[in-house]
Amino acid sequence: MSADGVAARGSRAGELPPLWVEEPAVRPRLPDPIRNAAVRSVLIVALTLIQAVIAFLCTLAGSWLAFPMVLSSVASTVVATWAVLDVWVTRQVWNQRNGVVSVPSSTARRRRRERRRVRRVARAAERSGTGRIGQSETGSFSRA
Repeated sequence: MSADGVAARGSRAGELPPLWVEEPAVRPRLPDPIRNAAVRSVLIVALTLIQAVIAFLCTLAGSWLAFPMVLSSVASTVVATWAVLDVWVTRQVWNQRNGVVSVPSSTARRRRRERRRVRRVARAAERSGTGRIGQSETGSFSRA
């Protein structure tokens, strides 16, 4: 289809449809410490992968640089693993310190209210039926 067909179909008053439409974010933005750890982790993992590829190519080429690159790639792999674990630990610490904002759904709220009502009724029935010792059986302790 030609550009004229797209323009004619997209607008009736001679305007082109907008190229960019703002949509609200589905999930909220990550907290700063977690985002910083994640960016750091991605950069370290990317550099480790580049270093591993260079070590592999040096090995294939038979270069003297192959052995030091392989050793540093192993060390970089350890550092990259540590960086990925740092993201996980930072996220856990953030959730533990600041709590997770949770809004119960209407279904959960309704169930909780129902459970409370049932417990309240059960406690009231228990209190009215057999309260203190000897109240339900009037005079049973006095007749021995």
